[in-house]
Amino acid sequence: MVLLTALIGELHAQFRVPVDIVTSGPWSEPLLAGQPGVGAIWSLRSRKTPYWLAADQRRVVRALRRRGRGPTWFCDADGAARHLMVRAGITDEYVVDVKDHPLRHGEHATQQWRRMAAVLPPVWRDRPLAGAPTGLTGCRLEVSAAQRADLEAWLLTRGLHAVPLLLVQVGNKRTMRRGTRRLAVNHKYWPLPRWAAVIRHLRAGYPEHRIALLGTGPEYALNQEVAALAGVDGLANVADDLPVPRLIALLEKADGLVTVDSGPAHAAAAVGCPQVVLFGKAPTWLYRPWGSTGAAVEVLCGRRDGELSMLGIEAEAVIAAWDALPLRRR
Repeated sequence: MVLLTALIGELHAQFRVPVDIVTSGPWSEPLLAGQPGVGAIWSLRSRKTPYWLAADQRRVVRALRRRGRGPTWFCDADGAARHLMVRAGITDEYVVDVKDHPLRHGEHATQQWRRMAAVLPPVWRDRPLAGAPTGLTGCRLEVSAAQRADLEAWLLTRGLHAVPLLLVQVGNKRTMRRGTRRLAVNHKYWPLPRWAAVIRHLRAGYPEHRIALLGTGPEYALNQEVAALAGVDGLANVADDLPVPRLIALLEKADGLVTVDSGPAHAAAAVGCPQVVLFGKAPTWLYRPWGSTGAAVEVLCGRRDGELSMLGIEAEAVIAAWDALPLRRR
């Protein structure tokens, strides 16, 4: 959803009206609500549940019918939710479907979305647009004054107020899923002793900074393990109280981030936070964090047994990349 801000921004610039969004998952609404150009947000719990068993799907269809038909960009490559648009009366002549505009070789995800924003549905192709393309690259998030005020009050309660901050994101949504963080199927797991070595280097190199360990509630225990292995002071495990709007504000404030390929990595790029990112099997040319602000991003990849693997990245490589990273302040 962070990457899709590229599409949302272009559509808002061209049509000069808010972009209404149908999405799934718990993170989209707190991430996008209040962002420039974002209108109504309708959330689905599941796109694939049979329609007559899914009250959320029926609720979204009713909302779309009330809204009325208009230009629609369908971004779900597997087409699972197209039946909802048909039920809402949004027929093909109103739709630009991502399956008709696949990725080009070497194209970043945000480039695909910006290219798709320049395509108009058949019913709209002869109508003038109110605005022009933005000319931006990458993705972008804005932090509101309310978010910054909430962050400062929270930092005060955590003893992190008025000190420079460095951030570390150890986990990802797969890390704590059914306790399988060390299984080979989790391509974004990096061994905890290596994380501990990186944290010790951050502590030694930036003694005036506090180091905050990010994450969601289930990742709190994982962060505690890492902190115990690191054995240094000045660490704050904030995974127990970090809703998405506060996370975005924290990323805007921090001097730098070390992270696995994750949502926070993309959000950090979108608000201008310099970072070192560890990639597993995901293609970096497609999913490299890329923000419109141009913040520095150092991407690391490794190999194990001849295949791309995060386990092939040594702690020394992360430390070297960090030392070369231009932070917000040294």
